[in-house]
Amino acid sequence: MTAEPQKPSSPPKTAFVALGIVAVFVGFVAWGLSSRNAAQPTSGPAPDFSLPLFEGYDGGLGQSTFTLSEMRGRVVLINFFASWCIPCEEEAPELEAAYRAYKDRGVIFLGIAWADNDADAMNYLKRFNITYANGPDRGTKIGPKYHITGVPETFIIDQKGNVVFFKPSPITQPELGAEFEKLLAGQ
Repeated sequence: MTAEPQKPSSPPKTAFVALGIVAVFVGFVAWGLSSRNAAQPTSGPAPDFSLPLFEGYDGGLGQSTFTLSEMRGRVVLINFFASWCIPCEEEAPELEAAYRAYKDRGVIFLGIAWADNDADAMNYLKRFNITYANGPDRGTKIGPKYHITGVPETFIIDQKGNVVFFKPSPITQPELGAEFEKLLAGQ
């Protein structure tokens, strides 16, 4: 007796449903990773934000909150730092020296304590005699707008509100001076 050839069975519908769920999950993970790994802005409009400033650290602005869009018409340096960051300690005197050299020429400096607690950040500012405006990125709400991946990271915003400079490592006073001079000369 010969057996009849059997038809291949089709996969159950649950396999298609499971495959669809896996595909959707992989899509969401890929989208999340791509947006998380987006590069820091190095040109174009700077992401706007408001930041409460630490008491005593308004940098002569005379206000308790810093809003980037209110600084249009001026050159703005934004430096993300943390009290636990060793490279930040290396650049702290350089930033303060650059601030003192350019504050009377209208350049605004803003330090943003990223992923840090207020007490440690304040101790850091006192230890390095920082006098420019500083505030905490509570809940790390500003860092993601700039796609921060670590500290220090420094951005320079021109008078029109565009990012014109980015450095993801310690910066020096001469580097800052060169950038500021170009912007203040209208180049």
